[in-house]
Amino acid sequence: MRWWLRVAIPLIATAAIVAPLAWFWQASRVPDEFSVIDMGYPDYGGGPDSNHGDHAGGSHSSHRPAVSVVDLTADPERRADARFALVTRAATLNIGGRAMAGFTVNNTSPGPTLTVRQGQLIEVHVRNESVTAGVSMHWHGVNVPNAMDGAAGVTQNAIGVGQSFVYRFEVADAGSFWYHSHQVSNTQVLGGLFGALVVLPRRGPPAGNVDVTAVAHTYTGVRTINGVAADLPVAARPGQRVRLRVVNTDNAPMEIWSGAPYRVLAIDGSDIRGPTPVTGEATTLTAGGRADVEVRMPADGSAVRVQLSRATAVVLGAAGRDAPEPAQPAKPLDLLHYGTKAAIGLDPARAARRFEYVIGRVPGFVKGRPGLWWSVNGHLYPDVPMYIVRRGEIATMRIENRSGEVHPMHLHGHRAVVLSRNGIPATGSPWWVDSLNVLDKESYEIAFRADNPGIWMDHCHNLQHAAEGMTAHLMYEGVDTPYRIGGEVDNEPE
Repeated sequence: MRWWLRVAIPLIATAAIVAPLAWFWQASRVPDEFSVIDMGYPDYGGGPDSNHGDHAGGSHSSHRPAVSVVDLTADPERRADARFALVTRAATLNIGGRAMAGFTVNNTSPGPTLTVRQGQLIEVHVRNESVTAGVSMHWHGVNVPNAMDGAAGVTQNAIGVGQSFVYRFEVADAGSFWYHSHQVSNTQVLGGLFGALVVLPRRGPPAGNVDVTAVAHTYTGVRTINGVAADLPVAARPGQRVRLRVVNTDNAPMEIWSGAPYRVLAIDGSDIRGPTPVTGEATTLTAGGRADVEVRMPADGSAVRVQLSRATAVVLGAAGRDAPEPAQPAKPLDLLHYGTKAAIGLDPARAARRFEYVIGRVPGFVKGRPGLWWSVNGHLYPDVPMYIVRRGEIATMRIENRSGEVHPMHLHGHRAVVLSRNGIPATGSPWWVDSLNVLDKESYEIAFRADNPGIWMDHCHNLQHAAEGMTAHLMYEGVDTPYRIGGEVDNEPE
């Protein structure tokens, strides 16, 4: 063999391997500044404009003027019914006797619980005193107008040190919700930048009942309730009903079970119709999700433990009284068949859009880094689908998990009703969610009404997964945004 062939053949072989890798690496890199509207590819779900070549939002729409997310607000002429001031700070937290770096809202973590009445318009003034990466505030589960969603780089710029932002929105639905930063969200939520939002019904809770909020969070391996690394005692008399609002702020699902029969009153702020007593079953609460459970205190005055995972519990009863830890049930409560069936208020058979959200895990490059990454419909970030709808349409989405891990899927700005799991139809109370626990090898079909125009994140609420590219968006046709990911502000919603 000629000498030049002996040199050329290895070089050609190397180039054949390296060149495609270099191309994939380059293709995976994201610009220093870009609009979410320019991400990925449009998915019309078989609906109108299925053959349109561009995204249907903003500057890409050729047949109607764009509406900016900036203009999607509450009535500016309406006076606020309740006002709050929140100040975010970088701080050293003391959790269970351990000092750790984190964040506070009004000098505490969790931040203060905001309690309001259904139908009120609330105004929240957020000031960032010392969080150097900037902050934003997302109102998890509340169907706010898009400009108030708090997704940095999508609906606003991150609030820099010394800056402020005013959120105004009506709380139309009673229920249990929470707020958290959506700027560098995995780091900031893990570090404690969050709090609870409780919306009481217009008529108020039943007289004589106990109503308590339990915010579950893990700070650097330490399990807490309301920021305290210990059980939460709650005073309750024999015969009283206790409504326990559990908020899961972690990246992983948790289990709830009780030493006495309990009822699940609501999931993600939506009431369960006809809840029945639960014994011998645990309720799975996905990351980002909320469950309102009710315990009726025993007539004999004994205390009741409600476990929030094995590490922490809420102890109900007279001061100083304790109760043995109940055994963890092996059987999960199946919300697909829990409660009384009722009309859901929309007809999935008339859906104008039918979307697929198939979660996988494949090798490749994301943001210029090689690895094993989460995929959406076989695509890696940022080449992910932009699900496009028109206002007033009904849409369905089939979520399938082929990734090997559980994913808590969260759609901003909308409630969705679960139609089926693994092809088995729901037969219980309408199960409305904004955060859905999807196990490996599971599939769900959900439906929602496109009644809140904007550009909305649709992502895994294991926020580490979202930071690794497991983020898509729901975009309304004709909506644009002036905000950008990255740039001088360095917006990083995940």
